[in-house]
Amino acid sequence: MSGRDDVGIAASKGFRLSTNSRTLRAPEDWLRAPRRRLVVPDPRYSVRVSLRVDYEAAGRGYAGQRRTDPRIEARVHRALGSAQTVVNVGAGAGSYEPSDRWVLAVEPSALMRSQRPPGAAPAIDGRAERLPLDDGSVDAAMAMITVHHWEPPAAGLRELRRVARGPVVVLTFDLEALPAWQHEYVGECVAVDAPLMPLMGEIGAALGGQIRVEHVPVPRDCIDGFIEAYYARPEALLDPVVRASQSAWRRLAPGVEERIVDRLAGDLEAGTWDSAHGAMRSLPEYDGALRLVISEP
Repeated sequence: MSGRDDVGIAASKGFRLSTNSRTLRAPEDWLRAPRRRLVVPDPRYSVRVSLRVDYEAAGRGYAGQRRTDPRIEARVHRALGSAQTVVNVGAGAGSYEPSDRWVLAVEPSALMRSQRPPGAAPAIDGRAERLPLDDGSVDAAMAMITVHHWEPPAAGLRELRRVARGPVVVLTFDLEALPAWQHEYVGECVAVDAPLMPLMGEIGAALGGQIRVEHVPVPRDCIDGFIEAYYARPEALLDPVVRASQSAWRRLAPGVEERIVDRLAGDLEAGTWDSAHGAMRSLPEYDGALRLVISEP
């Protein structure tokens, strides 16, 4: 389905698409807010931070690894409450979109939009920081593991609040609560994401309204392939197909990914990982970094 067709479908279903050019700026206090200080485990491993991952290059095969996990999905849909019209911003291939309500997806990458399954909600080309919707045009807004790609996050979060009459639901991470072994072995990935990932308080401040933050336990067999999903299955991170759907690897300096993988592979083979962290394998779920931030007006 073309972007033009999707715009027409969205308008026919009652979404008020705006033709206004709006650019929201982050407040100065957001830009100066103190950030957590995460230490790269090995100072020899340099890192670079690129604000935007090019999903036209990096998004191929994403939908095969980043799938909707039904247990996480249930929490997201519960947070949406009784909303009947929903905008999903930074929608990617459509993970966690409800099928029992009208949804409009907003996604800037044509490659990601092309991976949406048959029958998925209509998707239009747009960015979170400048949504093509009128004020209060939908019942609810959702953003699933995407706010760290926005420039700046505050602009997109305020746009979510602007267009939603009801709840805004944001699925994101508190990086400091990742499993200890992931800080130890993939700390470079954490370090490149940390400057981009807004803290829970920052998200709440940008959204306003009544805020609650919910911990979302990650199941041991989680099928949404973010890094924490493999807390009990570290071998999965040795697979380049798995890593290709995790944006942090794309931000690392040349050679760093290879050094991380070689070290993890060696420690798994030698039993070093299991000696230190093997108890993680028996946990049915892990209450770690995954969070739902919910704003009610």
